[in-house]
Amino acid sequence: MNLSPGQPIGIFDSGIGGLTVAQQLAQMMPSEDMIYFGDTAHLPYGDKSTAAIQAYSVKICNLLLSQNVKAILIACNSASAAAYDLVKEYVGSKALVYNVIDPVVQHVCEQYPGKRIGLIGTKQTIFSNIFKKKIDEAGQGIELRSLATPLLAPMIEEGFFNNRISVGVIEEYLSNPILEGIDALILGCTHYPLIAKEISAFYQDRVTVIDSSVIVATYVRQALEQAGLMNSPHEVTKKFFVSDFTPAFENSTQIFFKDKVSLEHYPLWD
Repeated sequence: MNLSPGQPIGIFDSGIGGLTVAQQLAQMMPSEDMIYFGDTAHLPYGDKSTAAIQAYSVKICNLLLSQNVKAILIACNSASAAAYDLVKEYVGSKALVYNVIDPVVQHVCEQYPGKRIGLIGTKQTIFSNIFKKKIDEAGQGIELRSLATPLLAPMIEEGFFNNRISVGVIEEYLSNPILEGIDALILGCTHYPLIAKEISAFYQDRVTVIDSSVIVATYVRQALEQAGLMNSPHEVTKKFFVSDFTPAFENSTQIFFKDKVSLEHYPLWD
């Protein structure tokens, strides 16, 4: 690969969820330029078919590659489950490709051998069974208990968190018997860190809530360091693209990055 430290990092998600990872990356790697794509026209990815997610992901990668990125982070569990292998093959040697599942699996296997671990995520992520396959392959004796929670991502996209509505939905899901007796809970969607405090409150801190955004950002930083692709200090730029302009996305971006942002409209299909 003929990549250089000065190239930006590309990040994409179906909406605002990936901003949780992008924010952590910006904090851990303050010298990195970033290109973020939110596929707001097609959110949430969790109820889309594998073929549809793959098609969206390839189109988004075309945009990110046109921006000369050195790495692409699929900051969406549904897209990581459905399209990571395809994206990696499609991108080839043009950029490094990372997903948000492998770093979390690695963390869980290192920190919770022999434990009972819960997982919540979209239908696409849960029904793909990818977390269980990877955790079982590691052979650490972890019992994974998975629950699809399809209302959470659209609820968060609509701004319903830290209020009575979100508390009611979260309690309904987490009260499911399948999650009884877990030692830790994987937030298997990058939207979910936005409701991590409410989830911790439900468990009254008896269950460790595993926030994937910190784990993934740490993983990407280490990978770029090992590849010699960390940028030197300079005035960074952050560009944000959306497939459909929504005021909610613009507002969320400003909240995450504490500054006025400019969104560029990039429809995946004309």
